[in-house]
Amino acid sequence: MTDTPPPPVPSTRLSAWGWFAVIVLIGLLLVAIAYAVHAWGVIDATMSTAGWVFLILGIVVTTALGAGLMALVFYSSRHDYDR
Repeated sequence: MTDTPPPPVPSTRLSAWGWFAVIVLIGLLLVAIAYAVHAWGVIDATMSTAGWVFLILGIVVTTALGAGLMALVFYSSRHDYDR
């Protein structure tokens, strides 16, 4: 039996087009944030204390859920449960 060499490891560096895509996406994110801030100021919206509490609670719960699910993905991958 002959041993076959392992496949080549792909490069983890971004090419010029990869960096271009990252820059374009960051630019689009900044434009979206600027538009959201502008729109919030134009409509002169006010939120009650309960609104702020539930907004913050929603952000915390959503972040915790995402972190928990990612932890489960990494755990199952490390312990070969996902084969």
